[in-house]
This record gives sequence, structure tokens and C-alpha cells, in this order.
Amino acid sequence: MKTTKYVITSPECTDILPSDLSEMIYGSEYEVNIKETCFGAIIEGEEDAINSVVKEIRSLDPFGIFIKDRGFPLGDPRRCRGEASGSPCKLVGLTSGKRSGCVRPGCYMIEAESKMLPLISRALASQAKSGMPPAIRNQA
Repeated sequence: MKTTKYVITSPECTDILPSDLSEMIYGSEYEVNIKETCFGAIIEGEEDAINSVVKEIRSLDPFGIFIKDRGFPLGDPRRCRGEASGSPCKLVGLTSGKRSGCVRPGCYMIEAESKMLPLISRALASQAKSGMPPAIRNQA
């Protein structure tokens, strides 16, 4: 079954750029599609391949890289600004000769969530540093 996921890097995760993620995935043995974004990447492929890629990506920075399910596949006309989507911004872009610059649905939520990621990253690192097993950490 195909699955699509967001890979979001914490704003404090300055050692790993979206281009680094893309390079790593392109160089991997897995057949997945990737779209580099300003917040990380969107990856799509068979569930087993995606799970393996996610495991490798998270190993780069276990506390600074976050994975989120995406409800739509890459290029889906319901969420993309392609010509078939009928997006008013796309029509303005076509008539004005400028790239359509409207924000896609969902980007506002990712932006809001990414502001919390540094706090979550620090909390996860602190819990790992404390040496408590994961089962106990989740109950604390």
C-alpha cells in the first residue's frame, strides 16, 4: 500500500537541511518519491520502503526530525497548485506571468507546529539523557 509522509526538521536542527534529506533518500536503495520543501520533505512510496527510509532519516537526529502522515499523495489535484487544480492563485499566476505564491492548505498548520518543535526536541533529549527506559518516560 502506498503511503505519503511529511519529514519535518525542527528549526533548531541546523546541521541537517532539506537538501541533505533529499540527497540521502535519493542515494538510498529504496524506491520512493521525494519532494523537498522549506520545512523538510514529503516522501511517498510503498509502506515498507517508507518505514525503512523514516528509520534511517530519524537516526540522523532522533530528537530534531519529526514524521507526520499526509492525507494526500504527491501531485494530488485536490492539494496542488497545478493547472488542473483550478486554483485562483494559479490563474492569477498564469495571467500575470508570475509564479503563483499562495500558501497551500496545511502549510499554516505545519508552520504553527514547527514553532513548538524546539521545545519538544529539548524535552525528548532531556528524557533520553535521564536514562529512563522509553516505557517509563512515556508514563512520566
